[in-house]
Amino acid sequence: MKNKLVLLIMFMVSSLAIGQVQFEAKVSKNRLGVNERLRVDFVMNEDGDNFNPPSFTNFTVVGGPNQAVSNTWVNGKRSYSKTYSYFLAPKGRGNFTIGQAEITIDGNVYKTMPVQVEVTAAVDQPTDGENSEYIASENIHLVAEISNTNPYLNEAITVVYKLYVSPRINVSDWRQLDNPKFSDFWSQNIDIQRLEVENGTYKGEPYRYVVLRKTVLYPQKTGKLNIEPLTLNISVEVPGNRRDIFGNRFYETVDKVVAAGNRVIEVKPLPEAGKPADFTGAVGKNLNLKVTANKTELRATESLQAKVEVTGQGNLKLFDLPPLTVPASMEQYEPEYSENVRTNINGMQGSIANTYTLVPQVRGKYPIPPLSFSYFDLNSQSYKTLTSQEIMLDVAAPPAGSGVASGSSGSNGVAQQVPAATNQFRYIKLNTSLRAIGEEPFIGSVLFWSLFLGPVLLIPLAILFGKRREAIAGDVRGNRIRKADRLARKYLSEAKKNLGDQNKFYDSLERALHNYLKAKLHIQTSEMSKERISELLRSKGVDASTETEFIELLKSCEFARYTPASNVAMQQDYDKAVRVISEIDKQV
Repeated sequence: MKNKLVLLIMFMVSSLAIGQVQFEAKVSKNRLGVNERLRVDFVMNEDGDNFNPPSFTNFTVVGGPNQAVSNTWVNGKRSYSKTYSYFLAPKGRGNFTIGQAEITIDGNVYKTMPVQVEVTAAVDQPTDGENSEYIASENIHLVAEISNTNPYLNEAITVVYKLYVSPRINVSDWRQLDNPKFSDFWSQNIDIQRLEVENGTYKGEPYRYVVLRKTVLYPQKTGKLNIEPLTLNISVEVPGNRRDIFGNRFYETVDKVVAAGNRVIEVKPLPEAGKPADFTGAVGKNLNLKVTANKTELRATESLQAKVEVTGQGNLKLFDLPPLTVPASMEQYEPEYSENVRTNINGMQGSIANTYTLVPQVRGKYPIPPLSFSYFDLNSQSYKTLTSQEIMLDVAAPPAGSGVASGSSGSNGVAQQVPAATNQFRYIKLNTSLRAIGEEPFIGSVLFWSLFLGPVLLIPLAILFGKRREAIAGDVRGNRIRKADRLARKYLSEAKKNLGDQNKFYDSLERALHNYLKAKLHIQTSEMSKERISELLRSKGVDASTETEFIELLKSCEFARYTPASNVAMQQDYDKAVRVISEIDKQV
């Protein structure tokens, strides 16, 4: 009796365990014509591995496997379902058996029960159940092709979205439902002037395809990063079951939502071994450093321009250029940043530069020391350091009458102060032209009273002028407004000159906004993502509306690369930029 009780308990426990997992085969119909299609679903209520379908003897697999997963919670209870679907076309009439499918769940192998199906003669009106939907889903595919799934930090990768369409169907229209957001990347879309249909293959079958979008990404974080899917709503023309008098099929229009699917890439960090101390995040191929001056012989108090330029292929907009150092006796102004960068399927190429205005104060020989620039070379996967040549400036004495003392250079080549030239007082007139005053006495004359009373009359004017200056100095808000307006127009002067030329205008406007941020918020080029800019503006006390307008301006500059803009829109963006920069300068 005791042994029987133990066996009964073991049987109940095993039955309960088996009952928790369900794996079964379902068919759309048990009886069908030879000209119809059969849908077979293998459904399980727990996730499994190593799914092994039956051989489908006497049937041709015309679609599948399609996989669907449902995971819901109702009143705190979880409901899970995973389905593998196949579409079968019978090879002939007869009674056939759909064999057993296998799945491994939690280490146990489960099998479905065999299903009996009868195939009869052809029917007059075949009903295939979701036939149009099935044909559309099986003959149209949106694919995201990634050039490199294991890049380095700040290495360019390309995502190409291709829409594959089978020759059996037609696409009449499509629209974008969801645009992927590349939050962990610096991204730029490559303009596609015209969509061209090309022939190719998809899973070994002939397809037509069109490239819908190309995007260049520079990962800004290491580790596993997700690339969100592009989702489209496509109107598909699918051949139906009806035919015209000539035997041609009528087409049915089906709206189908397709997605490229999430893609995950693994971003490698840059190696720490051998990293130079002056490395600022530059990553690329065949980068070059050039330091040039527009002239090397000039006079004191004259100006020259020295340019620090990096050219090549890499993340040109995402690192800082090395600063220029000059002797203390040479006046140096803030550099003007410029870029000539184009983005194609291989990433950013071109040049970026800082142009410095230098003014030597005394004569002598001035060396511009060599600059060093380090970057991570993707070809050799190692760090490289570039060094520029020293530039020697030969500064002569200042122009005569400039009011600046000339200088001389000692034996060591360093500029030194020297006595002023002997003819520095040559502006004093030595040949006078005197004439007699005449019989009328000077005292009491009009000139006498004018010279005597003039200073007295100027006293009230001086007092009024002083009060006016005090009032202006005390008007803190007014001074901030005037200063902000001057600063805004200074940075936007180049953009104003290019009004009417879309490409040049928006390039100048974007450069003005970036230079303003660098000057005002001390933000580095590598930090100029919209999220980082918004965070800095909020931390500085800028109100939400002004911050939103500034981000919208940056978006307008990006959209202008591949969408046309009118002169009215450019003028509106310029006026908005003047107002927004002025508001930020008053609030920060």
